[in-house]
Amino acid sequence: MPSFGKKISNKILPLLSNDIGIDLGTTNTLVYLRGKGIVINEPSVVAVNQKTGQIVDIGHGAKRMLGRTPSHIVAVKPLVDGVISDFEVTEEMLSYLIKKAQDKVSKKILGPRVIIGIPSGVTNVERRAVQDAVKNAGAREVYIVEEPIAAAIGIRLPIQEPFGNMIIDIGGGTSDIAILSMDGVVVSRNIKIAGDKFDNDIISYIRDEFKILIGEKTAENLKMSIGSVIGANSRLEKSIKGRDLVTGLPKEIIITDSDIREALSHSISSFLESIKDVLEITPPEILSDVMNRGIFLVGGGALLKDLDLLLSNYLRIPIFIADDPLTAVARGTGVLFEKLDDFESILIHDKDELPLQK
Repeated sequence: MPSFGKKISNKILPLLSNDIGIDLGTTNTLVYLRGKGIVINEPSVVAVNQKTGQIVDIGHGAKRMLGRTPSHIVAVKPLVDGVISDFEVTEEMLSYLIKKAQDKVSKKILGPRVIIGIPSGVTNVERRAVQDAVKNAGAREVYIVEEPIAAAIGIRLPIQEPFGNMIIDIGGGTSDIAILSMDGVVVSRNIKIAGDKFDNDIISYIRDEFKILIGEKTAENLKMSIGSVIGANSRLEKSIKGRDLVTGLPKEIIITDSDIREALSHSISSFLESIKDVLEITPPEILSDVMNRGIFLVGGGALLKDLDLLLSNYLRIPIFIADDPLTAVARGTGVLFEKLDDFESILIHDKDELPLQK
């Protein structure tokens, strides 16, 4: 289709169908509806009845069931490390979210156009799985964008300019470390050190040190309430309940902020090394831009207490936590819809041939 025709099409089609942006996360999925903003923010959890194969609940309701269901009902996370691990369940979840978003506006003639964010560095097979799942969930057109690019656009970084912008997106399953310039990724690395890994570190530490078994939800609450990566003058502590692995009986113990720091220490060290590795292979001119402009943190992991200070002290580069870092990718999809023609080069359309991986 000629460029002029595309521009006319992009102006007319929004009148006939809804534009929906999706930040498909391992922990949470956010949905942006053009004209309304972010309308859904729900856990990426689906409860399935294994006897009948039917979906029992999705999102907040399903998350409340984690660890609390009878044996025939399983609350599952259909995404692992940012990519689809259970295609059918992901499709059901997307279908539910798209329908729920469209229920908030008047019904349109055509199915929605969808822009969906995925981690950088995923394989072509994984990309195709995401495209197919969204298409089968009812989308008319599907565009894929790498999450660090969408996040950078969402926080209004000038990625179209010929200088370097560095962004670190710390999600639930993975963290994306990327340096962007001229609408493209110059250097990037996707690592499996993120929110879920931190939770598992806390579970392992409490099991090994205190011989107490706790669940994911308790670990997440500890991380959010007293978790930090730099020692403070005042001591933080929290009482938790778990199962004593020696007696098998319930037991209550006190966990301090220093316990959480110790639990996270290995993962945080690996996280710092990964950022350093990316900087070491960055072209000198772009590295100079990053040193002057700083590094921007987005994603839920950006809210881990004092992480910005630790990074700044270690890297000797200014660190900035984006406003509302949890919604950066979803907001980026909204900006992309507004300027679809300008950002066409960074989007992968469902009709595009995906390049072969070397």
